[in-house]
Amino acid sequence: MGCKHGKYVYVRRRDGVYVKLRVLKSRDTGDSSKYVVIGSRALKPPYNCEVINEEDLPDAVRTEIYR
Repeated sequence: MGCKHGKYVYVRRRDGVYVKLRVLKSRDTGDSSKYVVIGSRALKPPYNCEVINEEDLPDAVRTEIYR
């Protein structure tokens, strides 16, 4: 399960689990609606996907990745 041309990224949570997010490129970087939580969790992301840290996300999205 790979990522399609930057549409999806994986976020590294504090507990070591990775969560898949959909990135909407037409939105601003600071806008919380730019990221949509898909809900897929993984212990190890696919090697061809971009991995970002939890601290790089807006606060509203950070709370969503733990649900």
